[in-house]
Amino acid sequence: MRNKKRKLNGKERFWLIFRYISLTFIWFLVVMPIYVMVINSLKGVKNVYLTNAFKLPEKLDFSAWSVAWSGTDYFPQSISDSMTRTLFFVIQASIISAIIGSINGYVFAKWKFRGSNLVFTLFLFGMFIPYQAIMIPLVRIATTLELNKSIYVLVLAHVIYGIPICTLIFRNYYEAIPNELIEAARVDKASMVRTYRSIILPLSVPAFVVVLIWQFTSAWNDFLFAIFLTGGSPKLAVATTALNFITGSSNQVYYGVNMTASLIVSLPTLIVYIFLGRYFLRGLLSGSLKG
Repeated sequence: MRNKKRKLNGKERFWLIFRYISLTFIWFLVVMPIYVMVINSLKGVKNVYLTNAFKLPEKLDFSAWSVAWSGTDYFPQSISDSMTRTLFFVIQASIISAIIGSINGYVFAKWKFRGSNLVFTLFLFGMFIPYQAIMIPLVRIATTLELNKSIYVLVLAHVIYGIPICTLIFRNYYEAIPNELIEAARVDKASMVRTYRSIILPLSVPAFVVVLIWQFTSAWNDFLFAIFLTGGSPKLAVATTALNFITGSSNQVYYGVNMTASLIVSLPTLIVYIFLGRYFLRGLLSGSLKG
């Protein structure tokens, strides 16, 4: 005989209803900004007002998309060049910091040396230093070395600031790899580099997925480094700073263009998490258990 479902008492029914109402409210808070951006991006350039911001468009008008992407004579700012520039530096920063973090994590996890725990702690200390605390000296160094005239200043900044978190993720992941594999490689007289290349690196795909998604998202959404280290130059504008130029480039506010530009800028990270989100979770969990 099938077990009958137990009836909920009054207290359990209350908390069940409360959970559903809370989840519905949170869902509403998350979805509402996306809904507003999408519907207002389909109303054209000049047909969005505060009074109709939450209403569906009477007819579909994609003119705001072309204006936000390419610009016009009366609206010279565009998002296309900055998106390409952002993708250029974000991919480089993500890959470089992931490689350095992998090497660091391998050393700290499997080739420990005297004082390695202290060095690792100092690495982690870099995670807790806020951007604002180092912004003035960082800008002065970039200006003195004339690094702020190139987009590579952002590559360098995000690589340096990404090394601590990348090192932590890889170190924790490599700790879960059995030491017997490393010992077997040593018995076969494999060098440190050979062991990393032949044994550790092929097992590192889940950790690389986590780090690359993390670094890609962090670098893409960054505004503080981008506005300070490039001096606010439109020629070096990335996605977030270009969005700032678009929303504040005219005395008249074009809500349709603003909403469309915001939506375009948010699409890459949204696409990354839609298609790679499950791999991100798997990668985080893969290093959580040892053995």
